[in-house]
Amino acid sequence: TGVVPFVALLLLQRRPVAGRALPVTGSGCPGHGLCRSNVQEQTRRQVALLNATAQDLFSLYLKCQGDPFSSETDKLCNPGGVVFPAFRVNRTSERKEVMVAMYKLFAFLNASLGNITRDQEELNPTAKELLDRLHNTTKTTRGLISNLTCLLCKNYNIFQVDVSYGESSKGKSTFKKKQQGCQVLRKYVQVIAQAARVLLPHLSPP
Repeated sequence: TGVVPFVALLLLQRRPVAGRALPVTGSGCPGHGLCRSNVQEQTRRQVALLNATAQDLFSLYLKCQGDPFSSETDKLCNPGGVVFPAFRVNRTSERKEVMVAMYKLFAFLNASLGNITRDQEELNPTAKELLDRLHNTTKTTRGLISNLTCLLCKNYNIFQVDVSYGESSKGKSTFKKKQQGCQVLRKYVQVIAQAARVLLPHLSPP
């Protein structure tokens, strides 16, 4: 737990973290230099891309872990024990509420992807396609977090968001690392679909 600058949070999320952080910029939001002119459209495209590629990422992950994960997926990859940030918004929620919920979700996801990528680099160093997909998904997620940071600051002057990160897999057995990864990615497939349904209407052109 701690207090770190909003921008520093983006750097912090480059490594897997377990705990909580409270990003804050001191007296207020940074200048609009964080924002691109097409930030809303870019955010919409990033969410749509993550949603469109989530299932393929999960399927490829299972393939690379081999048995028993590819043959007993429902049993071993049940995401019931994975606690993502609470997501209680819907299409009729205030846009500000949706943006804050999205920020919490993707900050959590970014840290979780870093955790999974680190494990796969260790366990499956020759699985180039999987590692490339993990890196690309992480890159898109980081860009999305940056854009959400901009939108929250620019539109709502929000510069404090309570962020939680998932459990680290450091020190766990090979089986447990693989299992945690498949549970998180299966939950991700479910959550990103819900996030896209809720967020995209809020980002569509008027």
